[in-house]
Amino acid sequence: MRLALNVFLALVLVATVGASLSLRIDSTKPNWEFLPNMVRSIPADAFAPNDVLPGGHTLQVPPAGSIPRNLMPLHYAATPEDAIRAGIELTNPFAADDQLALSRGTAVFNSFCIPCHGAGGLGDGLVTTRGVPPPPSLLDENARKIADGQMFHILTYGQKNMSSYASAISREDRWKAILYVRALQRQAAARAAAATAAPAPPPQ
Repeated sequence: MRLALNVFLALVLVATVGASLSLRIDSTKPNWEFLPNMVRSIPADAFAPNDVLPGGHTLQVPPAGSIPRNLMPLHYAATPEDAIRAGIELTNPFAADDQLALSRGTAVFNSFCIPCHGAGGLGDGLVTTRGVPPPPSLLDENARKIADGQMFHILTYGQKNMSSYASAISREDRWKAILYVRALQRQAAARAAAATAAPAPPPQ
């Protein structure tokens, strides 16, 4: 009985291997497909009628309270009061010594901020030579006193002549650009301290 079972299983194995080899003679071509519609199903057009979904439409209204992916709501209005509140409540999620974040912030600053603020953040960008009012220096005392969260609010909603960059710069990149602004401020402070500490030149 056991011998007959082994012989039967061996025959099944040989038949399976033989069928596999015969069905795939050309190794450069795919195997035969079983239920191909499951592999390449026809998608429904977003604006086409649909008898399966509610309302007869493929495109459905998002459920109430749902949040689009990567677009968590910011509970702040575009007002000076909420800019101050953001400065109190929001903190930069990236550390000052995060070199990858700082490198990305440098690229963001060079792409979006230099035209107005200039390479050094002094407010001497190229557009200021074409009639655009120069923005305040990012290195002066008032800019240094602005909290990271308030600066994030300004990038998000704009302020005075500066428009909103929420649609152009992701939230993470806004925080990283702020890292770079802080690095510029530290460098300027270090230069000022070194100049103050430098000994006066000897009288001629």
